[in-house]
Amino acid sequence: MPYRFWLLPGLLLFTTACSSTGPLFSSSSSSSRNTASTASRRPAVRPTATAKATKTAAPLRTVDSRTYGSRYVSEVINQARTYTGTPYRSGGNGYDGIDCSGLVCAAFSSVGLKMPRISWQQSEVGYEIEVSDIRPGDLVFFVPESGKEGYVSHVAIVTEVRATNDIRFIHASSSRGVREDNLYSNYFKGRFVKALRPF
Repeated sequence: MPYRFWLLPGLLLFTTACSSTGPLFSSSSSSSRNTASTASRRPAVRPTATAKATKTAAPLRTVDSRTYGSRYVSEVINQARTYTGTPYRSGGNGYDGIDCSGLVCAAFSSVGLKMPRISWQQSEVGYEIEVSDIRPGDLVFFVPESGKEGYVSHVAIVTEVRATNDIRFIHASSSRGVREDNLYSNYFKGRFVKALRPF
């Protein structure tokens, strides 16, 4: 099936650290399965609710892969971990409630790195990597239903790579709030779509 794209204005994705936008764009997915050993499928189009930021971000700077090193990675992870235990709130951006893409946005913007606000937008930042190349600071993306193709609905930040089958990430769980989980847990490995190095 050919890919179909809906183009947004050039600077729309990166005008602010935690901005919301309207129409979605993406491509139809490949026929690959959602397993933790596969990182090839793109999200399909699906409207989502937008949310406004409620926090003031740090001054933003553009960072490339040469400067997104261990210092920024540790700062991003440490900032994300300050939200541990925060309850889930759709569209939330603060310690009183936060959602998955809000956590990513807040963690990156706290150290001055630009990141879009919505998970599908975040899934288009940086470049895709293989699961075997995942390292702390990378982003991992998920679909809602195990074994099914679909739109990106969830995002997390990799915090530790303990072993080939133990990759830890922090995320805002809709049922348990901000916590860390293993990519290879039964729940997440079937919903995994891809991993990205954001900068």
